[in-house]
Order: sequence, then structure tokens, then C-alpha cells
Amino acid sequence: MNTPIIAASKPSFGSGGKTGLWRIFKPVIDQKQCVNCLLCWLYCPEGAIERTPEGLRINYEYCKGCGICSNECPRGAIKMVYEGGE
Repeated sequence: MNTPIIAASKPSFGSGGKTGLWRIFKPVIDQKQCVNCLLCWLYCPEGAIERTPEGLRINYEYCKGCGICSNECPRGAIKMVYEGGE
């Protein structure tokens, strides 16, 4: 029996407010390594990864720096970069 898989929830902007201020590390996408598999977009709990004609883009106002996108990327195209001061 083939049962379709349906998402129980859909991430949306602002569900937790502008969470970008929480971050210590931020994800940076290497567009040359990215193959647009969309796993990062699918797993981002804040819905902060946007699909654009140029490729994927991270909305840093809502990205809380959890690193799920980086962990899920099969190509290693997303690196977590320290964004605090020295």
C-alpha cells in the first residue's frame, strides 16, 4: 500500500520572531558546491532559506544559526562561520 507522505507543518517567517539576533555562528552557502537538492530548505526549522532564480539564499533576520542546514547538506556546501567579534 502506497501512502503519500504529507508534511505535518510548514515553516514560515516570523513564527518565533526575528531570531537572527540569537546566532553565534551563521551558515554560508558555497553556491559553486550547491546542487540545489533542497535538503537545507526542507529541514530549516525557521524557513530562513529562500529559493531564488540565482540559487538558495539565507535570510539572516530569521536564521538562528542552529546548523541543521549544514548538517543535512550532502555536498558540504554550507559552512557554519563564527560571526562574533574577537
